[in-house]
Amino acid sequence: MKAWRIILAAAGIALGVFGVFRLLTEIPTYSLVILAVWLVAALVIQDAILAPSAVGVGWLLRRYVPDRGRRYLQVALIMSALIAVIAVPMILLRGTQPAVKALLLRNYGFNLILIIAIIGVINLILYAVRVARDRSAPVNIS
Repeated sequence: MKAWRIILAAAGIALGVFGVFRLLTEIPTYSLVILAVWLVAALVIQDAILAPSAVGVGWLLRRYVPDRGRRYLQVALIMSALIAVIAVPMILLRGTQPAVKALLLRNYGFNLILIIAIIGVINLILYAVRVARDRSAPVNIS
């Protein structure tokens, strides 16, 4: 193994140990329990809901959407899902914090709809460009 890989591995392990040490010495036990519950819940949600849903949506897209358009739809769905994962907690928490925490005062619902619409429009434009390019390409008859 090269020396730089060993150095990077050692640095990563050292930072991980340091992080666990700080976590155990500076965070109250109640917060650690909440963190553990959150991590387990995230794992269960990922493996029991999100992954099977993604497989199901992929199967439906494969079955009902033509190959040329499917990749654009998949990109739009993945991008929208990633944005929604970030925005939904902000939407649900809106109004629960004091006004000093201005982060939760924004209109995340409208912004989420706007960003998903922009993603959709961009993907539709890219798909239209692809269709136009395919139609204008010369047909090779061999």
